Amino acid sequence: MRTLWRFLLWSAVIAAVIIGALRVVAIRWWRLPTNDPWLEASVEPTLRGGDLIVLWRLTPPHYGDLVVCPEPGAPERVVVGRILGEAGDNIVIDASAVTVNTHLIATERACSDPRVSVKHPRTGQPIDQGCEMENVGGALHPRATTGGQPGQPARAEARVPEGRVFLVSDNRLFPFDSRDYGPVERATCRETVVYRLVGLDGFFDVGRRFTYIP
Repeated sequence: MRTLWRFLLWSAVIAAVIIGALRVVAIRWWRLPTNDPWLEASVEPTLRGGDLIVLWRLTPPHYGDLVVCPEPGAPERVVVGRILGEAGDNIVIDASAVTVNTHLIATERACSDPRVSVKHPRTGQPIDQGCEMENVGGALHPRATTGGQPGQPARAEARVPEGRVFLVSDNRLFPFDSRDYGPVERATCRETVVYRLVGLDGFFDVGRRFTYIP
């Protein structure tokens, strides 16, 4: 029995050392704020306000990654968006569709739950949106569509300057992305969203715990 307890103790110590080392150089966990309605709406359906997520920072983010970056012009705040435009790219956003260098980013299929309810960032009222799986560089991620809703964003077109990336929100009806604050310096985007530990309601919210984030 004493041997078993010793084994468990040393296993816990080793695990703590490994996690501590990873936190220093590779990962950080962070809880999405619940007091920023535009940021909360913009990350649906991939994330939700109150989610406790793991950020990977050992290697630079790539095209298609969901990233956390300082907001340009207001570095005390953060923005969360997907890298869909890199230096020299021409990007067009029209309703739910994104075109990069004349290539339309493909929609593969509906999400497993084809509808998502999102709080309107101005009124707080629930808005029913469609959910589709978008293919970026061979990886699928969910996006909430505009679906003909009133007040959808105007068509936008931009060319990405050198040293910058263009972030696009997964919620195409309520975006908070580079259409608002401009292209972001790539060097400031060091953290990629890779995993959700738990949602706002904690461990017993089974649908939102231990989730890989594409």
